[in-house]
Amino acid sequence: MKRYGSFRWILLAVGVIAIIGLTGMNVYSLYALHENTLESSRENKKLQITEFTDKIRYRFFKKFIGLGSADINRLQEQYKNTGQFTPEVTKLLNKAAEDSIYSDIYFIPSGSDACQQHDPILRYSSNNKFQPTSNYSAVVCDGMGIARTQIKSLLADYQYNNKVLFHSHRSITIALIDPSEQEVFGYITMPFNQDFLRNSYLPKVLTQKFGAEEHPGMNVWLRDWTNNEIIASSNPNISYDREQIQFAQNFPDFFDYWKVEVSFTDKSTIAASNTSLIRNLIVLGAAMLLLLGALVFMFRSAQKERALAERQTDFLANVTHELKTPLSVMQAAGENLADGRVQDQQRLKNYGNHIFSEAVRLRKMIDKLLDVAKTNAGESLVEPQPTDIGEVVESYLDKHQKFFRNKDVILDINIDENLPAVNIDQNSLETIISNLVDNAIKYSTDEKYLGIRVSNQNDHVKLCIEDHGIGIAKKNISNIFTKFFRVEDSLTAKTKGHGLGLSIVKNLVELNSGSIDVESNPGDGSTFIITFPILSDSDQKDSLNTLPTQPESESRNKELEEHVS
Repeated sequence: MKRYGSFRWILLAVGVIAIIGLTGMNVYSLYALHENTLESSRENKKLQITEFTDKIRYRFFKKFIGLGSADINRLQEQYKNTGQFTPEVTKLLNKAAEDSIYSDIYFIPSGSDACQQHDPILRYSSNNKFQPTSNYSAVVCDGMGIARTQIKSLLADYQYNNKVLFHSHRSITIALIDPSEQEVFGYITMPFNQDFLRNSYLPKVLTQKFGAEEHPGMNVWLRDWTNNEIIASSNPNISYDREQIQFAQNFPDFFDYWKVEVSFTDKSTIAASNTSLIRNLIVLGAAMLLLLGALVFMFRSAQKERALAERQTDFLANVTHELKTPLSVMQAAGENLADGRVQDQQRLKNYGNHIFSEAVRLRKMIDKLLDVAKTNAGESLVEPQPTDIGEVVESYLDKHQKFFRNKDVILDINIDENLPAVNIDQNSLETIISNLVDNAIKYSTDEKYLGIRVSNQNDHVKLCIEDHGIGIAKKNISNIFTKFFRVEDSLTAKTKGHGLGLSIVKNLVELNSGSIDVESNPGDGSTFIITFPILSDSDQKDSLNTLPTQPESESRNKELEEHVS
């Protein structure tokens, strides 16, 4: 039986793990599909952002397309002789000078230290010639200095006649290089027109490329992250919110402190994907809970049926033994009396007492079984009437004084005076007290302590029956009122019982509108606490007018209780 029980637990665990595992895989697949749907939509937009930054970069290069084919040696010779550039290079400079994105064009020869001395440098003037000027900003020298530093590490293996270098969003510098000599001829530095760049060019191209009509599924900002400043926006009506940014793109090789930041607002795609995801998750969750619930329910039902079958088997074996024992004693005594071999009066009396006591024991056992049968059939009948619980307890104690003395029971009785009446069936109350007292004595070891307290608790009367016995483990407290349940330990194994007493007690308490609870610790004993609601004055008058007659079985019960063993 235990082997199959362990196997059932293993099967339950495997089933639960399988359900959770399959559910997890499906949830992962659903989320992956959801993310892929959104990501595929956003990847296209990210590619467009990358194309946009490349287009902006090309905007600064296109005026100098063709410089790579210029003869650098001829350029150096022309500059050495005239202080000006060759016509082909001058033509490119003219195009750049006409572009509003550059504020000026400057040239600094390679070996010049004009920036350090703040000496005049060459500025490309409106007459298409370089003229010396001392009126230049620090941006010019900063750009040239950065270019000079970076180009040093490239000269050894560089094979081209120019190298374009950016000073972030401030300027662009073209280093003119003689690759045959691995020398820099000079630096053309062009500061950016910040007003045109920030207020005209960038806002315009950003709106044209990513405006609401062209790309309704995204908002784009050009942000200076060092100063936390928004330079341009695809939709000026939308406020920037850093928490909403989902993608950021740097410019390649320039605008080091500026980023293109994107908030995806493709609500239709997201809403459709989210709706599908949520619907699938709900269906999957409901299916998982249904499967788990069904599996656990079947397992618990099987466990309960198994436990009940085991308890019923044990109960049947115990009852068979308990019924057989008094019948055997009665049969043996009856045979001796019937044979006429016993003539001594004292022995005759002893045989009679044996037969009577075993008959009482047998009848009590049958009554208990009948009570359980009535409970199962819903036929437990009670006749409630106004009752003083204290008087019933005192009556019970008086009738069983001899029994308590024979068992060396230490009584500790405390009953409040003037207790209010409660509406209960007296026979039920006596059965409750009898079962609890019987248990308290049966499950006590050396010290047969019995404490009974009856007290008025404002709106109800509380009956407490306490012992100093073996106690009940916490794990078993929830089961002690279950039919056929018995705590398994060394003492209970040696104590006769069927696991019905506390079940009967709980049923009778509830039939009389009461409640029962237990406080217990192993080794410290147990306290059973029973409460019944107080009968109001109006209810008490109504009950007095409809008092039931004394049941015919009361005399029988009294007789049986006087011979409790």
